[in-house]
Amino acid sequence: MSSLFDRRKEKLANKHTANYQYENHLVDELVDHYKARLLRDTNLEALTQLSQGEMRLRIEQYVSHFMSEERVIISRNDKELLITRILDEAVGYGPLEPLIKDPTITEILINGFNEVYIERLGRLEMVDVSFRDDEHVRHIVDRIVAPLGRRVDESSPMVDARLPDGSRVNAVIAPVSLSGTLVSIRKFREDPFKIEDLLELGSLSEPMAEFLHGVVKGKKNVLISGGTGSGKTTLLNVVATSIPNGERVITIEDSAELRLDRPNVVGMEARPANVEGKGEVTIRNLVRNALRMRPDRIIVGEVRSGEAFDMLQAMNTGHEGSLTTVHANSPTDAMRRVESMVIMAGMDLPSTVIREYIAGALDIIIQATRLTDGTRKIVSISEVQKSDDGTHRIVEIFKFKRTAMLEDGKIEGYFTATGEVPACLEQLRTFGVKMDESSFTKSEGVHV
Repeated sequence: MSSLFDRRKEKLANKHTANYQYENHLVDELVDHYKARLLRDTNLEALTQLSQGEMRLRIEQYVSHFMSEERVIISRNDKELLITRILDEAVGYGPLEPLIKDPTITEILINGFNEVYIERLGRLEMVDVSFRDDEHVRHIVDRIVAPLGRRVDESSPMVDARLPDGSRVNAVIAPVSLSGTLVSIRKFREDPFKIEDLLELGSLSEPMAEFLHGVVKGKKNVLISGGTGSGKTTLLNVVATSIPNGERVITIEDSAELRLDRPNVVGMEARPANVEGKGEVTIRNLVRNALRMRPDRIIVGEVRSGEAFDMLQAMNTGHEGSLTTVHANSPTDAMRRVESMVIMAGMDLPSTVIREYIAGALDIIIQATRLTDGTRKIVSISEVQKSDDGTHRIVEIFKFKRTAMLEDGKIEGYFTATGEVPACLEQLRTFGVKMDESSFTKSEGVHV
């Protein structure tokens, strides 16, 4: 039997919880009320043009004035919370705002209004963030897609968009979604990754980094292969920094993500059809147009369909050193995927001819993988070696060898050369790339 003291303590705890819930409910009501007054009584569009500090100060002044008029008294902490909530709701992304601002979070996944997950350091975790209801989530999605001229409704229940910082957003609503509004946000760092960052994270070894720098500088055509979330776009951005500054680079993407800090780079982005089903601009259209823009290098964010043929055509007709990515689980699988895409382009050619065409265009295949412990690694770098008789073989130059899984789930292993010396070394030397052949000697490298 519980003591009188225990019962009194439980009663006080319940009273505290009830007060806390009441105060939270009061703040919720005030947020809605003053947000409506701001929309009605102020020029919110002019407010959004101010800096973050000025905008907060101005909104705080308006809300203080409203509260004084209505004789509303709340604690200082609640007033701070009220101002922050109004800012997030009126000109930000509501409950998502602190997650978007957190630099350690790489993905935000909304599985309905009351279930939000994040990815941090490669691992998923549920967070104590929720929305009032599904309509609240829809409001945030509309805030994201409206400035881009896109919309999401029953006739168009799926949408791709991006935030001003470049983060990629995908949203799906009913009737396609069975769990309310679903949102996936893939965030990007303010400062793009550099090769030094990947070395520090243990994503590759120094000999691998040196080789990748050499093949890009030496104008080898590179295909980056990997699954969803394996870091293909990050890796594409990193290896592209090895392109000499004197060259003109054209980037083509479905949704702009690449950020190349270099001169003479221009980007183009595909566009979906409008409400009437017109105005679509595909990746394939853009690749064809890029050939008329005097490119030295063409970078396609990802090939998914018939544009693979146009990309290969560019690689085979004087635009060496081009880069692209593909969804595939191995270098061999990547070649097969590209082959199927060429067939999708409507090329009525025998498979042997298509394979020779692909082998003639591609030089290096980089395989990226996200391991079960959340870390992302380059698990293979292979060279497509051609023979005079038209045949080819995929030769692995570097690989990551797994050795163990620790009790905490962490993967142990090491990067090593396979002992195969790249056939392209002599060509790389003509571009001033000097690599010691000892870098390709088979050995057990540094464990990571």
